[in-house]
Amino acid sequence: MPDGGTVNLAAVHGSGGFPALVLNADFRPLSYFPLSLWSWQDAVKAVFLDRVSVLSEYDVEVHSPSHAMRLPSVIALRDYIPAARRPAFTRFNVFLRDSFECQYCGDGFPAHDLTFDHVIPRSRGGLTSWTNVVAACGPCNLRKGSKLPRECHMLPRQEPRAPTSWELQDNGRAFPPNHLHESWRDYLYWDSELEQG
Repeated sequence: MPDGGTVNLAAVHGSGGFPALVLNADFRPLSYFPLSLWSWQDAVKAVFLDRVSVLSEYDVEVHSPSHAMRLPSVIALRDYIPAARRPAFTRFNVFLRDSFECQYCGDGFPAHDLTFDHVIPRSRGGLTSWTNVVAACGPCNLRKGSKLPRECHMLPRQEPRAPTSWELQDNGRAFPPNHLHESWRDYLYWDSELEQG
């Protein structure tokens, strides 16, 4: 659907288009990777419930029988939500901690081409924990198998450890999503260090 003009609510109801970038009350995204986005329906509902401030809008208007409004493209929560102190131990967060790089060969991969490896294999008493799991590509994972790092001369590039929420957010900023609406750019990178010259 083209960006611009007036549309009927029914016309965009089933559409996954026009998501709103969600910022915390400090105007930073709730999450960089995955990027904090709400559907246009959730964004409109939050506007009417006065839970968010609209900072930018699409050039698209939706109509109900009694009201018309432009769809929000950037919204900020009115109440600040503190970041979780300890990130969830998930496969995805392990990949994000390791910057989507195999910790043995150092090559970068999309998430669907990575697996995770137990540095000390479970068959040798290793635990499934932040301090024993690293991102690995398939070939390296197969090569290491159930051997200890010293047995196969395969040490992780970085010692595995529990990351902070801030580290994951920072790593996530290096992996922008495929689609960035023009109105989101200032809010995603406003606190990036500027190049001097």
